[in-house]
Amino acid sequence: MMHLVRALRPHQWVKNVFVFAALIFSQRLTHLDSVIQSLLIFMAFSAVASAIYLINDVADYERDRLHPKKKHRPIAAGQLSRRAALIASAALAPLGLILGWRLSATAGATLLFYAVMNLAYSFRLKHVVLLDVFIIALGFLLRVSVGAFAIGVGLSPWLLICTFFIALFLAFCKRRHELVSLGEAAADHRGILGEYSVAFIDKMISALAAMTVMSYALYTIDPVVMARLHTDALILTVPLVLFGVFRYLYLVHQHQMGGSPTEIVLKDRSIQAIVGLYLLMILPFIYFGVRLGLAARG
Repeated sequence: MMHLVRALRPHQWVKNVFVFAALIFSQRLTHLDSVIQSLLIFMAFSAVASAIYLINDVADYERDRLHPKKKHRPIAAGQLSRRAALIASAALAPLGLILGWRLSATAGATLLFYAVMNLAYSFRLKHVVLLDVFIIALGFLLRVSVGAFAIGVGLSPWLLICTFFIALFLAFCKRRHELVSLGEAAADHRGILGEYSVAFIDKMISALAAMTVMSYALYTIDPVVMARLHTDALILTVPLVLFGVFRYLYLVHQHQMGGSPTEIVLKDRSIQAIVGLYLLMILPFIYFGVRLGLAARG
């Protein structure tokens, strides 16, 4: 049973906290029904994602056995049979989809699209240059969207754009780490890596870092957002976001990290402090309507 739990990759469920973005930024955190719905869609997304992880690990069984880290995964290590993994996947996916559909038809349809997209990624699209990282980024965008659909609220286009940019940023950082850590054997472990180079990826990472911070900054000063949230103080969180991006770049370039964003979030104290401080700032700004008059003064 423990091997099955490990194969579900529960540590990767950290990514699914993006479904709570709609809950926080729509000022619904104080609504118990919305909180419960957000928790349920988190569970639904986690179930579907874990089902896809199992299928992906079965499909990549032979290749993962040659990877220095992935060879320790339960399926690649022979601790969990491929048949058992597929049975678990066949049970989890419908459960997640049904739960999502019961929350809202749009949320269920989004989960289904996520599942189909990731199956296509596992068997074909991860071998298509650039499309492989775009699909990873789209997965984060779907997390934010399904969270909004589950509680029936809308989100600022700027917030969605920022989510997509930061997800692309993280995906390219992951590819960079794979190239650097695997060296000349990179293409043997993941064929698509032969289409990339560190120089090319570094250019993409730099551009996306700038676009992420800029799109978030534009979100904080959007008149529609300020009017809806009754605050103009979100702009004070921009330096935190900038510091967070720079800290991540530091870890990628100076410590050769970035292979797992989840691992960085769970282990790096500075990133954890930034996330904690960010939440401590935005919650009173949003829920108590803090106004500084900065926008009015120009």
